[in-house]
Amino acid sequence: MTPDFRHTPRTVATQAWRQLPFVIWLIALWMLLWAQFTWLSLLTGIVVALFVTRIFRLPPVELSGRVNLWRGLLFVLSFLGSVVHGSMLVAWQVLDWRRQPGTAIIAVPLVTDDDLIMTHVAVTASLIPGSLIVDADRDRRVLFLHVIGVRDQRDVERQRRSVLQWERRIVMAVGSRAQVAAMQGGGAR
Repeated sequence: MTPDFRHTPRTVATQAWRQLPFVIWLIALWMLLWAQFTWLSLLTGIVVALFVTRIFRLPPVELSGRVNLWRGLLFVLSFLGSVVHGSMLVAWQVLDWRRQPGTAIIAVPLVTDDDLIMTHVAVTASLIPGSLIVDADRDRRVLFLHVIGVRDQRDVERQRRSVLQWERRIVMAVGSRAQVAAMQGGGAR
C-alpha cells in the first residue's frame, strides 16, 4: 500500500495559497453586497468565503503561471476603448429610427484548447455592447454569439475576426508559452 501524500502540510499550504485570490475576492464581494466596510463585515465575509470554498469545491484551475504585464495593459486599454465604442454604436443603432439594426447568431471557432482562455474570451465578448455569448461548445472550441448591427456577410466576418483578436490578446497576456507560440505560429484563423 502506497502512502497518501495529498494532505501534507506543504500541499495544504500550496492549495491555500492558490485559493487566496478567490477567497479575497469573495470577501470583497461580500462587503460590497452589504455596502459595509466594517470589521464585522470583514469577519463575516471571511466566514462566508471559507464556507463557500469548503462546501462548493471547484476543480483546481490550471494557470499558465505566465503574465505579460505589457500585453495585459494593452488588453485592458483596448477592452475599455471597445466598451465605449460598442456603447456608442449600440446607442446610435437604437436612436436611428430609419432602419432596424440587423442581428445574427454566429459561430466563432477558437484557436486555443483551454477552458480558462475560452471563458475569458466569452466574458470579454459578452461585456462589449453589441454582442452576447448564447452558447459555448467546449468539445469543438466554438463560441456562439448573438450580435446586432449585422447587415451582410462582411459584418459577420468582421465580428468573428474581432472575437479571434480578443482571444489573441488574452493568450498573449496570460496564456502559456505553448499557447503563445501556437498563436504566433499562424494558429490564428
